[in-house]
Amino acid sequence: MNLWTFCRFVRRLYRELSPEVRRNLWQLWIARVEPALRRYHKARKDQPLVPPFLFLSLTTACNLRCHGCWVMPEAGGEHLPPEVAHSIIQSGKRHGLFFYTLLGGEPLLYPALWEILERHRDCYFQVITNGLNISPGVARRWGKLANVTPLVSLDGFEPINDARRGAGTFARVMDALSHLRAEKLFFGVATTISRKNIHDVLTDVYVDQIIHMGGMYLWYYIHRPMGRADAVEWCLRSDEILSVRRALLRLRRHHPILIIDTYWDAEGRAVCPAAWGLGYHIGAGGSLEPCPPLSVGCEVLTNSCDPVVTISQSRFLREFAQFVHSRTRGCVILEYPQELSQFIREVGAQDFSGGRLLDLLAKLPQLPSHHQAGAEIPEGSFLYRFFKRRLFFGLGGYG
Repeated sequence: MNLWTFCRFVRRLYRELSPEVRRNLWQLWIARVEPALRRYHKARKDQPLVPPFLFLSLTTACNLRCHGCWVMPEAGGEHLPPEVAHSIIQSGKRHGLFFYTLLGGEPLLYPALWEILERHRDCYFQVITNGLNISPGVARRWGKLANVTPLVSLDGFEPINDARRGAGTFARVMDALSHLRAEKLFFGVATTISRKNIHDVLTDVYVDQIIHMGGMYLWYYIHRPMGRADAVEWCLRSDEILSVRRALLRLRRHHPILIIDTYWDAEGRAVCPAAWGLGYHIGAGGSLEPCPPLSVGCEVLTNSCDPVVTISQSRFLREFAQFVHSRTRGCVILEYPQELSQFIREVGAQDFSGGRLLDLLAKLPQLPSHHQAGAEIPEGSFLYRFFKRRLFFGLGGYG
């Protein structure tokens, strides 16, 4: 992002966001990220794990069945008990954690969602949603709370998106984005890059459409075959992953929108946020897990324990970090799936997917990830280098 593009983005923030949304964006998110990251870096020197961010899967219930998704909704789904969710957030606030990503399943199907958002108005929440349940009333309610940034899933233009997510979902997502734009919310679009859509979602046309719909950030993920074994055919080759990196750097220079990735730091080196202790995932049953796609762990959180203390004392999370660091800077799910399956069994971690995950990992082939030794491409923009080091994405925080 050059200076001119940055000025265009700032102008969008003032023209397209409501004053209260803009104020809370600063007071509840940005102003509290830096202190949380300072605590994280200080804690790393003293060894305890104190992540700056947490992911809470509120439910496994979902109204879609997307190809390759790791969530397997059954019998209406499992819900995180509201008292446990409140306990996790209360504990986090005592330790300086004020940013939480809420996901599922579909978090808008979680009965106590609004209770959480309203009870903890001193926190900032990212809600990852498929968008199908975003009505004008939902958008209006989020606008009044002003402590929510919706992140709506979209995997390309209509034919490609609907091939993965189901017929008619593209049109419904466009309606959802229009509702969010009408309420002048700070929201983003999450796009999973696969071999099916790589030539569409990294184009100027696609990014311009997200900007036109009011999106302030575009969050890219690389496809992982965690739902079904046949999803391997959607995975990227090494050369395609490098082309993703180059495309992100190009798009950042020219478009007044934040282009976010979860994979590379400011120097272009691969990052595994879970291995660095930047953020952990809490499943719908209270399970403490390394990251959302990896639903395994040794601890289950209740409303009678201190989640942050449990995280800092977790032997499994430490051994998982050592396992990753001894092999790669990238994603062990892709690069070492069979070794990962064996490691999980050896440490006695429980598979909270009901056994599906371990069976799948044992069958997956080795695949390339974003760790491309010797082919690192540093951030070309001074502003993005600053963001990566200081704010929410890159090595500075889970992004």
